[in-house]
Amino acid sequence: MRQQIENRQFDEERALYAAKTCDIKNCTFAGPADGESVLKEAGDITLYHCDFSLRYPLWHVKGFTMEQVHMDEKTRAAIWYADNGIIKNCTLEGIKVVRECKNISVENSKVVSPEFGWKSDGITLKNTEIESEYIFMDSKNVKLDHVNMKGKYSFQYMENLEIVDSVLDTKDAFWHSKNVTVRDSVVKGEYLAWFSDGLTLINCKIIGTQPLCYCSNLKLIHCTMEDTDLSFEYSDVEADIIGHVDSIKNPKSGVITADSVGEIIREDPVMECTGKVVIREKTGIDTSER
Repeated sequence: MRQQIENRQFDEERALYAAKTCDIKNCTFAGPADGESVLKEAGDITLYHCDFSLRYPLWHVKGFTMEQVHMDEKTRAAIWYADNGIIKNCTLEGIKVVRECKNISVENSKVVSPEFGWKSDGITLKNTEIESEYIFMDSKNVKLDHVNMKGKYSFQYMENLEIVDSVLDTKDAFWHSKNVTVRDSVVKGEYLAWFSDGLTLINCKIIGTQPLCYCSNLKLIHCTMEDTDLSFEYSDVEADIIGHVDSIKNPKSGVITADSVGEIIREDPVMECTGKVVIREKTGIDTSER
């Protein structure tokens, strides 16, 4: 039998500590007592149409669903060390919302949270808008589907990341990441994916200066590039680019094929660079390097 908790306000320390098998509806977690950890160690709980303004509310929670929940900017470090959570139609605004969690899905939600999703495993974002300076650092097995993201130092030290049909407005994304696939997306930023290993971009639009340098096992399939000067320096790359690239500098190995390149720079390499650049002609492929 599930316990029903409705239309109440909680502000004391550990107000519903270790609550189990309960539905919490139309409740407010805020008040003068300013207590922390209101649902710590809870399990099998449902939160519906609730408001949070207290620190550390869902720590060590095993099994939860949140729907139409608002966590404001005072809800710091909201969900840590939690497993098997579903978050739908929510607004999450506190710093460090998710950390060291497993199997969490976020859908149809809005997130404003610096340092979101660190050191986590099995996180999914779908139809969600997110703003985060450091998103998913040192996490693995993450999927983004129809996500509109604004950030800075995104997806660093990640492993096994899949992004589809999304818009990423970021800066130093994918640094030191491993096994990342991005499909049908826009990726805008500076110094994209330096030191990454196993990054594949398919049908993507890439925007910004000095992208894709120092990469290993880099693949671009039917991508476009805009304002991308000094691209591919010291990278092992196989690239099929539709349209123009501003400039390419010292690719380490592989073949880069494009419709046109503003400048191919080969100067002062610090390592052996044998990468080839091939210009595609309108009637076929010009196999001579330009």
